[in-house]
Amino acid sequence: MKRIGLLSDTHGYWDERYLKYFEECDEIWHAGDIGSKEVMDRLAEFRPFRGVYGNIDGQDIRKILPETNRFTLEGADVIMKHIGGYPGKYDNSIKKVLQESSPNLFISGHSHILKVKYDNELGFLHINPGAAGKYGFHTVRTLVRFNINNCNFSDLEVIELKD
Repeated sequence: MKRIGLLSDTHGYWDERYLKYFEECDEIWHAGDIGSKEVMDRLAEFRPFRGVYGNIDGQDIRKILPETNRFTLEGADVIMKHIGGYPGKYDNSIKKVLQESSPNLFISGHSHILKVKYDNELGFLHINPGAAGKYGFHTVRTLVRFNINNCNFSDLEVIELKD
């Protein structure tokens, strides 16, 4: 079993509570728009780190992280892409991959809107952790934690970061 800490859209903003809430996590995943290499490095120093670059990320991050990250963990096939959409409205840049080679879990960011939804048509879980940074229209900053065990997802928690 692995406990995952998931965030997106930090836009260069650092909050010490990221480490507090991800203390019990085995890995930290960032779904793009990290905004600064410092934020990425601090997360990666704390726990094993996986991520993707987002549309606002510069070459320093793009040289290190892919646009789309596909990997297997605890038997689960995971795809992460910053601009990905959500069930019923996937972005054209990832739609064909999801249709032809469905993962068990698809993670996206970009919208700043927290969304956890099972795609009944394609048969996988979709998570957008919302936005953990301060830049954007969102009024509540959020993080997500969950477990993966033998391709099963459980104990999903949404954490609101109130200022």
